Amino acid sequence: MTQTANAPVRTGAYPELSVPAVIVGYFLGAIIAVSIGYAALKLGFSIEGSELAAILGFAILRGVMRRSSIIENNIAQTVASAVNGASSGMMFSVPALFLLGETGFNPYLMTFGCIAGAFLGIGFIIPLRKQMIDYERLTYPGGVAVATILKSPGAGIRKAQLLLMAAVLAAGLHGVELYFHYEYLPLGEYLGLPEYLNATWYLSLLTIGVAYIAGKGGVAFVIGGFLCYWFLAPIMDMTGMFPVAEDGTIINTPDLLRTEIYRPVGIGMLIGGAVTGVLMALPLIISAVRSMQDAAKSGAALSKDEMPIKLLYVAIIGAAILLVLIAVNSVDNMGWGRGAIMAVAGTLWVWIAGVILSEAIGRTNWSPLSGMTLIAVTIFIFIASGLDDSSAIIASVMVGAAACVAMSQATDLMLDLKTGYLVGATPRMQQMGQFLGAWLGPIVIILLIFALHEAYVLGSDQLPAPQGQALASMVTGILGGDVPVDKYLAGAGMGAVLSAFQPGLGITVGLGFYLPFAIVLTYAIGTAIRVFTDRKYGQEWAEDVGIPIAAGFIVGEALIGVGNAIIKIAEGL
Repeated sequence: MTQTANAPVRTGAYPELSVPAVIVGYFLGAIIAVSIGYAALKLGFSIEGSELAAILGFAILRGVMRRSSIIENNIAQTVASAVNGASSGMMFSVPALFLLGETGFNPYLMTFGCIAGAFLGIGFIIPLRKQMIDYERLTYPGGVAVATILKSPGAGIRKAQLLLMAAVLAAGLHGVELYFHYEYLPLGEYLGLPEYLNATWYLSLLTIGVAYIAGKGGVAFVIGGFLCYWFLAPIMDMTGMFPVAEDGTIINTPDLLRTEIYRPVGIGMLIGGAVTGVLMALPLIISAVRSMQDAAKSGAALSKDEMPIKLLYVAIIGAAILLVLIAVNSVDNMGWGRGAIMAVAGTLWVWIAGVILSEAIGRTNWSPLSGMTLIAVTIFIFIASGLDDSSAIIASVMVGAAACVAMSQATDLMLDLKTGYLVGATPRMQQMGQFLGAWLGPIVIILLIFALHEAYVLGSDQLPAPQGQALASMVTGILGGDVPVDKYLAGAGMGAVLSAFQPGLGITVGLGFYLPFAIVLTYAIGTAIRVFTDRKYGQEWAEDVGIPIAAGFIVGEALIGVGNAIIKIAEGL
């Protein structure tokens, strides 16, 4: 084919770590972090943001700015997903402080601690890239999915268009709901169904979108909710076995059933399932340790493709020192000795758990992040024993949040490095992109948490914060609070058994027990749609059409929800 006179001719290397890529990454990362963070507080679990960032990156870099470099788009999604790395890490931990009434913590210190944790997680995981990706060739399904998007420019633009149209639709509908204060559809009341069936639907395209993306993995979540209200409740009604509270009240209404029975059992299932998931990951732990040993023997981290090892040492040591300062200053009576021990324990846990999680998600596409966070905070609580309860809680959750963000960043970077491996990116450029994006996420998320708590209150039906509730309940139990131990233990046993059969099963079923049933009913719609489209049109249709639309639902509704929170706060000033 003859080159036309007016057609541009490219010479030299394609742009990769460019200023436009970083700026676009910051912009998309903030949007995705707000959207996925908001969804995590509603539904109790997080979704990977890299695929969403890759789709939106096409819309801006290729569609608007007319830039054609795949590896530049890859950097944009790397930066964006690094910003989003704080969403799951902080949403699984920081809300516990609000639920426990410990809102007097220093938010600036919390933010700097999470930034330090992010740098720790990145620094510890970089030396293992060659071992896990080049040598062991772990699958990392999420990274493969993003690479597929980047290699299909035309499909990427179409997906971006679908996502943006779906976002506008979801934003418009949610705006109308908020204006008329009509977010629930009490269909059971209209049909005259028994009250305990709790047949009220939550009008939320975000919930449907999350369910669609989760696919068959969300079936267990749906089963958990239906088991409570449409199986156990009718049996208790027919047999006259509804429990009676201490004041003589019969526990037979949806609110009482949830608060007195289902929610505490669900919290126990979350904890039991998470801890069992970690135990089930022991073979991966052994494999991860061997990976570290092999990487050290082969000198893999010294490759010219990687960031200079001295720079990594500076990042790790600097972040660890900052973590010590944060632990010491988290509460007035911490002391240097105890604070240093807590920070060192956190640093070691980040190193070990980050590798374990990266290995787990690389082999199974499943990460027991919540379980690792529960264990980390438990360790810190015992280190802080001797302090008053309030100080122990604040210090432990503050350092635990930093560790959780670090673990999240480690797994996110390894997923992105797998994508880069498949599209021919330079690992060093991606690693620099991860560092460039990691600092922004904690700032965005801490502002989001305070705004949402001020507007809606964390722990309410609007924002249940299930993972934060599980962490708060565990902390209360350790410190000897008044908790329904019998229900927690029963739930933990069920969660452990379920997770022993399939990793994460106890957690997903437990979420069905814990969350308001209105959310479960709406989630079931998204799950049913995904099952139908997979059978009718195949997995390829879901990837090309269904998932972009579902992602748009998440972004559109979340941004309106957060915007409404900001308006509420402004009106109250």
